[in-house]
Amino acid sequence: MTRIYRSEADVERVGMGLLDRSLPKPEWTHAGHFTATLWLLRHRPDLPLETSMPPLIRAYNEATGVPNTDTGGYHETITLASIAAARAFLARQAADAPLHEVADRLMDSALGRPEWLLAYWSKATLFSVCARQRWIEPDLRPFDPSNIS
Repeated sequence: MTRIYRSEADVERVGMGLLDRSLPKPEWTHAGHFTATLWLLRHRPDLPLETSMPPLIRAYNEATGVPNTDTGGYHETITLASIAAARAFLARQAADAPLHEVADRLMDSALGRPEWLLAYWSKATLFSVCARQRWIEPDLRPFDPSNIS
């Protein structure tokens, strides 16, 4: 199994690092995005992620020198699909499963490959300005996050 995070403290550092914009930019990876999402889902149920995550990511990007533009930075469709996928993945885990182990299992699943979204969206659609700015329905097949393993 992939071992990205060794402890709950490692996972909390990623989640808190997004919230307070202290996470070092090199750690804001594919795994970092999903790990922050898992931590927020479990430890900050008061935050409705579909509306809270976009400004969190935009603010983090700005704090780390990444402009949010039509070609870079925050991406709405990827963010919302990833939140739904992380939520469905977490729901399939034991409620008391250590989050660092859940994150590792997620990274060993289809979700661990950055191209997982291309099973649902064509590259042209997913990387369009429209998909970056707002949710765009998949153009290849229906998106059902409960079926991703």
